Amino acid sequence: MAGSTPVATTLAQVAERVLGAPLPIRLRAWDGSEAGPPGGPVGVVRTRRALRRLLWDPDELGLARAYVTGDLDVDGDLHDALSLFWAMRREAEISKPRLGLAEKARLFATGVRLGVLGTRPPIPASEAVLTGAEHSKARDKDAIAHHYDLSNEFYRRVLDPQMAYSCAYWTSREPGYTVEDAQRDKLDLVCVKLGLEPGMRLLDVGCGWGSLSVHAAKHYGVTVLGITLSAEQRQFILDRLAAEGLADRVEVRLQDYRELDPAVDGHFDAIGTLEMGEHVGAGNYPVYASTLFRMLKPEGRLLLQQMSRGATAQGGGAFIETYIAPDMNMRPIGQTIDFLTDAGLEIRDVEAIREHYLWTVRAWAETLEEKWDELVAIVGEEQARVWRLYLAGGGLAFAENRMGVDQVLAVRPTATGSAGVPRTRAELLSHKAGTEESGAA
Repeated sequence: MAGSTPVATTLAQVAERVLGAPLPIRLRAWDGSEAGPPGGPVGVVRTRRALRRLLWDPDELGLARAYVTGDLDVDGDLHDALSLFWAMRREAEISKPRLGLAEKARLFATGVRLGVLGTRPPIPASEAVLTGAEHSKARDKDAIAHHYDLSNEFYRRVLDPQMAYSCAYWTSREPGYTVEDAQRDKLDLVCVKLGLEPGMRLLDVGCGWGSLSVHAAKHYGVTVLGITLSAEQRQFILDRLAAEGLADRVEVRLQDYRELDPAVDGHFDAIGTLEMGEHVGAGNYPVYASTLFRMLKPEGRLLLQQMSRGATAQGGGAFIETYIAPDMNMRPIGQTIDFLTDAGLEIRDVEAIREHYLWTVRAWAETLEEKWDELVAIVGEEQARVWRLYLAGGGLAFAENRMGVDQVLAVRPTATGSAGVPRTRAELLSHKAGTEESGAA
């Protein structure tokens, strides 16, 4: 208590003075008191340590640390709470008052009365701690391991059976249409845009758990080289290939994209790279783009699926870069296209699929909640809370157009300018797979 005033009332008053905007959600404090507008989600400040974290890091990272440790919680829909928070933040950026020395002194005294001042709390165990030069090969390997080596069993239970960990492509509104169907339709769309036929060679850069590699080999009759930096992912794919009798059609390597060499592996008819470019970094993107160009045959096609952000906020944000994808970089789609064309590739098609990621993330979030107890048993409650915040925040970013995702189809023209693509986009998308097993539409 602060004098005779309930803690929640004090916190609400302080927040509104500092932000210059009314609180968008109700607060519940550790003493059981509540304040703020009724209805909707309730922000629960479980401990004084939650406020101490915010005092030391008064930004997105402080909120994230308080949430993943359970010091701060939300009673109700987390997506709705974050939406209200972002709306308040936008308003606060416009109306945020300048606090004088007297006001700051009163706030300090309030902090003393509440008992929230003190040393910096320890950082959560789930944070990534990387060393070395940013986007060096060793650091990139550690960054990938932090997220993708979390647990194959965890990902197997959250994702669809194909283990596709990228934006799906939702082609139906029917009630029985699931994320598994949408991921299959995405994989077919990629293979169709690439014009895959039996006997072709496909390079899958950043192959994840092998969804594209396996789908293309199984349904389109191609041979595949997939590369990843995650040992857990590679072992999962190898086990899957053995189970499905595809080991002679798909090779999977632990390999950095910078180690690809056409003198060693030859040129490929097609390259797919699904949400790998975000991990490359701004400085290395020209190397990435030129590598994709060098590995393609003349008239070979590239399908790049990649997330994007505005020019002034190209990283993933403090939470994403600390807990999910360290050193992540997302640029505007126009910059990505410039890098690809500078490398010698010709852009033939760009398709924005931003809303599809919102629907994909919602499906993953529903699965996370349905399987909460078993997922906590696998990775622990703190890591599960990281994922709950990650999916809610990511879905909101796509819904509000703070993040996007696009499929870019490019080709390596011949020396005389031939691209080898169909005359029309309709003809391009009417391509059928070349094997009887194909599920392509």
